Amino acid sequence: MELDFNSKFKEYESYEEEYLSLMDITLKTLGIKCDPIVSVSLVDNKYIHRINKKYRHIDRPTDVISFAFLDDGHQYDKVLYKEGMVALGDIYISVEKANEQANEYGHSIKRELCFLFVHGLLHLLGYDHMTKEDEEKMFSLQDEILKQKGV
Repeated sequence: MELDFNSKFKEYESYEEEYLSLMDITLKTLGIKCDPIVSVSLVDNKYIHRINKKYRHIDRPTDVISFAFLDDGHQYDKVLYKEGMVALGDIYISVEKANEQANEYGHSIKRELCFLFVHGLLHLLGYDHMTKEDEEKMFSLQDEILKQKGV
C-alpha cells in the first residue's frame, strides 16, 4: 500500500498517517487483495474550484474530488481482488471546505478530513452515490470504516 501525500498546509501533514490507517481499514473491510497506490492532496478552495470547473464544469469549490484510474466495473473485479500493485487514482480535498463543513455539522476537522478521504477512496474503488441504493451502501461503508478508526 502506497500513499502519495501532498499538503499545502503544514498543520495538516500529520494526516498522512491517518490516511494510511484508513486505507488499511478500508482494504480489510472490503476484502481487497491488491497493493494500491493512491495520491491525496490537501488543497485550498481556489485550487479545487479550478479542478471542479475544468473537469466537472461546475463553477464553485467542492469538498472532495476523486479521479479513478480504473473506470470499468469489470476491471475492478479483475484487479482489486488479485495480488499486485494497482494505481487507483487521485483524491483532492479542500481543507477550507472541510473546516466549513466541520463547523456546519458540529464535529471536528479531523472527523471531516477523515470522512472526505474515505469518501474519495471509495470512489476510487468503484463506489458511487448516483442512486439511493448506491448511496445507502456507500455511506454505510463510510460509517463502518470511520467507526473502526474511532472517528
